[in-house]
Amino acid sequence: MLDVKDMVLRHKDFEVSANLEAIEPGIYALIGPSGSGKSSFLMALAGFLQPAQGHVVWQGKDITSAPPSQRPISILFQDNNLFPHLTIKRNVAFAISQNAKLSKAEHAHIDQALTRVGLLEHAEKRPSELSGGQQGRASLARVLLQERPILLLDEPFAALGPALKKDMLNLVSGIAQEQNLTVIMVTHDIEDARSIAPLTLLIDQGAVRAPANTLDLLQNPPRSLQDYLGID
Repeated sequence: MLDVKDMVLRHKDFEVSANLEAIEPGIYALIGPSGSGKSSFLMALAGFLQPAQGHVVWQGKDITSAPPSQRPISILFQDNNLFPHLTIKRNVAFAISQNAKLSKAEHAHIDQALTRVGLLEHAEKRPSELSGGQQGRASLARVLLQERPILLLDEPFAALGPALKKDMLNLVSGIAQEQNLTVIMVTHDIEDARSIAPLTLLIDQGAVRAPANTLDLLQNPPRSLQDYLGID
């Protein structure tokens, strides 16, 4: 269970706050206007950005000062961050080992992750030989190998076409259910939230609001969300 207690993020004239209790496993959309702090909030949860105040708590333990590698959190960015000179299998393997030599158990574990995302037959190819959607799958496989209970998605599929993006979102949804993950997904596309996120975190007037039922929120949006959606 994830708690965010009295968090405040500041940068020059920018500020966003969050006070969230008992974020349980499931898929949450994170929506709000451009520049409202969505990515900053994810970066703070993951440990790449230190809050001006407040705490991030996991299972009752304060992890606010913990480095990213020691948090129960993995994050997938818009840039897939694949090494172009390495094979897909070696790229994925970085999640568990940076050594060139892998044990039989590690090879099997990596192959299992690649199979789950439908890329085992492309394991020895390099990123340039794959489509954008396949590169996204490779990045997802690498994240899954970290086996962390919280997955943050900072619009990693935004550049994909509608069909590929839908495919990736469905894949994430299936994996989240199988592994009982907590997924927080930044999106500018309301249909993404509607399709796989039962709950939504809205950034409104400089604050990350408590999770609300996605369909209810979209049917009766507050003024800030109406402005964002272009609703008169």
